Amino acid sequence: MKISILTDNRKSWILPFVDILKNILCQNHAVEHCFNSEDIAKGDLLILLSCEKILSPKYLSLNSKNIVVHPSKLPKGKGWSPLAWQILEGKNKIPITLFEASEEVDSGKIYIQDFIEFEGHELNEEIKKKQGEKTVEMVTSFINNIEKINGKEQTGDESFYEKRSSKDSELNINKSIKEQFNLLRIVDNDRYPAFFIMGGHKYLLKISR
Repeated sequence: MKISILTDNRKSWILPFVDILKNILCQNHAVEHCFNSEDIAKGDLLILLSCEKILSPKYLSLNSKNIVVHPSKLPKGKGWSPLAWQILEGKNKIPITLFEASEEVDSGKIYIQDFIEFEGHELNEEIKKKQGEKTVEMVTSFINNIEKINGKEQTGDESFYEKRSSKDSELNINKSIKEQFNLLRIVDNDRYPAFFIMGGHKYLLKISR
């Protein structure tokens, strides 16, 4: 097959896993990785990984199938940073869905659903590693079985997560570390470090094990 992979953020955490996926797929397919929708080639399959922008029908029409991997049990958990939000909710078994990209956000046919399992101690880098590995596994499985997999329409009530930003890494000085450990697990030490405000001053915290 002729396969394109789109990542519209050149600094995305997923790039090392895109390289792993390319190395696997290149053994049997023609694969191109691009960072701009205008560079998407006409072909058989488009894989959207860690894309922050909604792709227009103009680009979705270039390939026979367009797939996305999203860590929630769709239609629950549409939107932004679903894995981080679910860890904040105290979950350690996170559903993950591979589905068809469509004009409406996170609403296409579902092809595969699985889980990512955590023990509850993993920090951001380890969390992303497990997510990346599961993404590679699911995409590879889909491609290897593409003729056998039939998509199913999403059913049931939907829910949406909001986009997280640096302000969401704020710790509450009146709560214990134990109470806020899941927040500490998902902060990014470089881009969105944990912080707290006290006496009119802002203090940054970095976490490692």
